[in-house]
Amino acid sequence: MRNFRLLLIIIIIFLIANSTYAQKLLIPMDLSQNDHLKAYGLVYWTLQSPRQYKAEWLLNYRCGSFLVEDQPDVRQKAVLMGVTFQPLSSSELNAIYQTIESSNMEAIQLEKAPKIAIYKPPEDKSGPVSMTDEPWDDAVVLALEYAEIPYDTLWDEEVLSGKLMDYDWLHCHHEDFTGQYGKFYGTYRNAPWYQRQVAMFEAEAKKAGYKSVQEHKCAVVKAIKDYVLQGGFFFMMCTPDTVDIALAAEGIDIVPPEIDGTPLTPDFQSKLDFSKTFAFKDFTLETRADVYEFSNIDNPNVELDPIKGTEDFTLFEFAAKYDPIPAMLTQNHVSVVKGFLGQTTSFNRSLLKDTVVVLGDIEGSDYVKYIHGACGRGTFTFLGGHDPEDYRHKVGDPPTNLELHKNSPGYRLILNNVLFPAAKKQKRKT
Repeated sequence: MRNFRLLLIIIIIFLIANSTYAQKLLIPMDLSQNDHLKAYGLVYWTLQSPRQYKAEWLLNYRCGSFLVEDQPDVRQKAVLMGVTFQPLSSSELNAIYQTIESSNMEAIQLEKAPKIAIYKPPEDKSGPVSMTDEPWDDAVVLALEYAEIPYDTLWDEEVLSGKLMDYDWLHCHHEDFTGQYGKFYGTYRNAPWYQRQVAMFEAEAKKAGYKSVQEHKCAVVKAIKDYVLQGGFFFMMCTPDTVDIALAAEGIDIVPPEIDGTPLTPDFQSKLDFSKTFAFKDFTLETRADVYEFSNIDNPNVELDPIKGTEDFTLFEFAAKYDPIPAMLTQNHVSVVKGFLGQTTSFNRSLLKDTVVVLGDIEGSDYVKYIHGACGRGTFTFLGGHDPEDYRHKVGDPPTNLELHKNSPGYRLILNNVLFPAAKKQKRKT
């Protein structure tokens, strides 16, 4: 079977190499697409140097389809990746543009492949503070690797030294910026991986000249915010609320003494400064060490049965010509996405700042799932939950195999964010 598939690919590539080329290839993103996730990778590949082919994102047209240049290597790459494509004649291309012009659609030019950074612990450390056996995976890393999109990893030292400014887009690997080690104290404080994590974070904080992990992580978050203010694109899921908690609690000890050995700052709640945060305001902290929550931003009463669908969320449809950014971030082949749990599963809508745009809503509830906002010259996007294709992904569970979920609507939301920095508003044709 494997040899037959290889032979079939070779035959298809040969036929492609000897065919007549159209002006453009349509990469459909509706249900006709064989592999939605690798389609993003294909478009990213066309934008990379030395190719730097032209591409367009057709917002709201066939579920956010793409146009790419019809080149021999593009066709060959699409076949190898298993991505569905359709050559277009001039008349077919013109018909698409006419449909877009007369509808709630827009054609957005994609200019360059964004340079991507993942904030995560280093994997090549050795000795007693090694993090190579970190007991969880990250959905964004899984999506990038499956889609064949390259990325670099950064950690505290690189962020604080300003290296982050070399990148267009940042994602933070399942991270707790409050200095509480993920609030895993109650269940995992005796686990070897947890103890190694504590040792590593404490060593890194001391090395950087900070007296506590909380202070060190707060400095990192401030550097991330500065990156966004200067034009960076920031995406985070599962624990994005810890970013705002760290910013609001700067200079205030909010870490339970069981965790860091020092007392809480008296009257800490009233001293929080919500003017420093990205998305959330007026939240109340949870400072009991054995409670697996950071604050009342998260929904603590999630439904554990995925069949009931109570965590499913609806994507808003935006006016593509006038709100292209949220339109890009919500492109999908479904309007309702299956819910999935995380340390922070969803966000309390009453605690959102007025400037936050809700992209995905859990209808009939007090919570939203997917939010976006501007900050200075850059943007942030937060998605609740840990793994879009594993409803109750637990510590120690194996990584999700995306070969089995190549048409995942939830993973499409992640890749919308990855490709978003490549876009430039294109002037509409007259």
